[in-house]
Amino acid sequence: MTATLLYRIAAVLLILFAAAHTLGSLTFTPPTPEGVAVRDAMNNVHFLGYSYGNFYKGLALSITAYLLFLAFLAWHLGSVAARTPAAIGALGWIFCALHLATMVVAAIYIAAVPAISAGVVGACLGLAAWRAGAAKARAVSPSAG
Repeated sequence: MTATLLYRIAAVLLILFAAAHTLGSLTFTPPTPEGVAVRDAMNNVHFLGYSYGNFYKGLALSITAYLLFLAFLAWHLGSVAARTPAAIGALGWIFCALHLATMVVAAIYIAAVPAISAGVVGACLGLAAWRAGAAKARAVSPSAG
């Protein structure tokens, strides 16, 4: 697989991740009476004019916006990888590291599904960064023949 294809796969996965995150965070119903009590308390306790429930919902929607930006960035890096892979530089590896860090945070604090999703995206991004670096190396040092 080329770096371009891998970045495009990551972009599509990030869009799916954003959609699932938004749907899940906006439609989640606590499964236990204790969970319902926490949700109700978050919606009834206010801080600086906003409820904690609104704060939570705002953070969730902010994460969706960031995921959509990351999908755009992955798609754009796919275009850059096709034309000038050397221009990607360390950004590809930082992007990969971001998703691997997200995987660890999700595994510790959130749930398995977002951790696995972040890991798959991170793997696509890491392989794409490696492929872009290999293409850069081929362009810099043509084989002696």
